[in-house]
Amino acid sequence: MHFDRRKFLHIAAGAAALPSLAGTARADAYPSRAVRILVGFAAGSTTDILGRLLSPWLTARLGQSFIVENRPGAAANIATEAVVKSAPDGYTLLMVAPVAGTNGWLYPHLSYDFLRDLAPVSGIVRVPNVLEVNPSLPVKTVPELIAYAKANAGKLSYASAGIGTASHLAGEMFNGMTGVNIQHVPYHGDGPAMIDLMGGQVQVGFATMTASISHIRAGKLRPLAVTTTTPSPALPGTPCVSEFVPGYEASSWFGVAAPRATPADIVDRLNREINAGLGDAKIKARLVDDMGGMLLTGSAADFRKLIAAETEKWGKVIRAAGIKAE
Repeated sequence: MHFDRRKFLHIAAGAAALPSLAGTARADAYPSRAVRILVGFAAGSTTDILGRLLSPWLTARLGQSFIVENRPGAAANIATEAVVKSAPDGYTLLMVAPVAGTNGWLYPHLSYDFLRDLAPVSGIVRVPNVLEVNPSLPVKTVPELIAYAKANAGKLSYASAGIGTASHLAGEMFNGMTGVNIQHVPYHGDGPAMIDLMGGQVQVGFATMTASISHIRAGKLRPLAVTTTTPSPALPGTPCVSEFVPGYEASSWFGVAAPRATPADIVDRLNREINAGLGDAKIKARLVDDMGGMLLTGSAADFRKLIAAETEKWGKVIRAAGIKAE
């Protein structure tokens, strides 16, 4: 039998390229059906608003429907576990909220580890939280709120989007650093929290700029300060909490993740399209101008590093304050 060495090497080289070509073909074919984006909070929450801002862009760019599905409860653990258990094929995604960095500290018996069992895809935005009050509360500044809370100990309450959320931790940090005792009332997302804050069932909030801004502009909530160390252009003239409480800082960050073992080419494609969306003038204006946010452009690896850093930061706060899931 005649053995053609050159032909053999040519065939072998082609075979070696097949995995790469298969990955390219898979990414090019994705998606071939609708994609679900799970949100761990109720409609109207910041995570929900961002998911619904992103989904039309991805639908238009990738040619299949990206459908937001709300799975509120247990500080987004229900939605997160659903994604962890989903097939790693890119057809079930998770809108990531700051609880991704806190739930591991608050719920010691979770069935998942976020960075082990999920694949970060892309960051979206980091936004300030707003220290705000119902307009009926007779305070207009942070010092006035502190004085009023001390004079009316145990009579004020603050709403959060849920245990371990950024608004919860921002409130606990405020209590700890000012010596006040504003009672915590958790909700299933910013949406219902805002309803009760505007209705007067609770008096104080630390919600994200995203959830707060429209109500503030409508005069339904009174902003006292933003929780970042620099003022927000979305609320000109509003001071920072740190001007009155030195060292105070909190913010909320959001992104997208997929199940662990989702093919890297699919993760990369989603990352590229999300980053392209962050460069779109309309989306950028909504995130930066309307929400006062800072865009989290970058790679999937960049988003993983952010989650790891935030997990370490808030773990220290939770342990120091003795915060536990109720």
